[in-house]
Amino acid sequence: MALGALMGAYQEDDSGGLTALLPLAGRTLVEYQIRCAAAAGASPIVVLVERIPFALNQAFERLRQEGLNLVLVSDGNEAATRFEAGELILVIGDGVVPPFELVASIGDEQEALVFSVADDEAHELYERIDGVSRWSGVALVEGRTLGATAAVLGDWDLPSTLLRRTLQAGARLQPIPAEQEPLLAHNPGDLELFDRSLIAKSRGPRTDLASRYVLPLIEDFATEKLMETRVRPDWLLYSALFLTVGAAFAFTRGWLWPAVAMLLLSTPLDLIARRLGILRLRPLPANPLSQRLLWPAAGLALVALGWWAARHGASWGAVVSAAAAVAFAQAYQLERAHTEIALSPWLFSRRNGILLLFLFATANSWAAYLVAVLVYAAISFF
Repeated sequence: MALGALMGAYQEDDSGGLTALLPLAGRTLVEYQIRCAAAAGASPIVVLVERIPFALNQAFERLRQEGLNLVLVSDGNEAATRFEAGELILVIGDGVVPPFELVASIGDEQEALVFSVADDEAHELYERIDGVSRWSGVALVEGRTLGATAAVLGDWDLPSTLLRRTLQAGARLQPIPAEQEPLLAHNPGDLELFDRSLIAKSRGPRTDLASRYVLPLIEDFATEKLMETRVRPDWLLYSALFLTVGAAFAFTRGWLWPAVAMLLLSTPLDLIARRLGILRLRPLPANPLSQRLLWPAAGLALVALGWWAARHGASWGAVVSAAAAVAFAQAYQLERAHTEIALSPWLFSRRNGILLLFLFATANSWAAYLVAVLVYAAISFF
């Protein structure tokens, strides 16, 4: 069944600004809500507004540039015309911050339901349903119910009235587990803990020594800074690829330390890119082409270093060592991709190999590095 979404961006926060503009994950609360709905498959996404200040307009423009089917309306009747009568509509209350897992699960529902929380002191700011339940701020309603509600709305608040009529029509009332309860925000302080949890959850598995012990601080810092910008995750992947190919060229010219610097700069970029995608609820594909090319590009840089070393006193053995190291590393990667065994983080990886290069570079031992990386890759494979 088709799924649409309806939410509001008109209520004021404690400071007199719009609740929808409260900061969250480097963007605004309304952007998080809309991206949640889009990730659950909702289209169109209708936002009820009374005024559109500059910051809210900027948020909507960012979302439209991502290709989302976003529609702004000024009243309930106009909102109702955007949906089919038999369509299910995901309703997210103004200022409500639902966990993504909760919204994603709604896509499988086939009938109207209202998510509730307990009627207790911890939820006193949520709208009361009855003596034991309050509305969590998330519901799934039918398009015909929205149309009937808009027809008799008058001066009443659309979400509240729609909630009542949905329950009167026999919608299922479903309590939410404590770990999935939406947050009702009224000021930036309400969102601080949720914001930190989103950043923490964006961390992926750290499978090598470099990502586990060397890069976390850099990765966290860069993620928090970049999530506030318009930098796209795929740009970071292409930047890592460009830096790696650039390092290969620099090695052929004898620009050794610039090449090492470019390789070091490339090491955290794919990790940061994946985290940005998760924070913006638009995860990168499992194995995009730009990331797959990082491995052969790193091999090219290694062979380029061997070629330079062979021309500067290390003889042909440097090129052979580099090529053999690439072969063992590739064989190890193929074996790793077809095993379910948990592998140790000290085994060979692109990032581990780059950090090993840095250690040998500080001692100006370029040829020795080629022998060391060959032994390292061979041991990892066997």
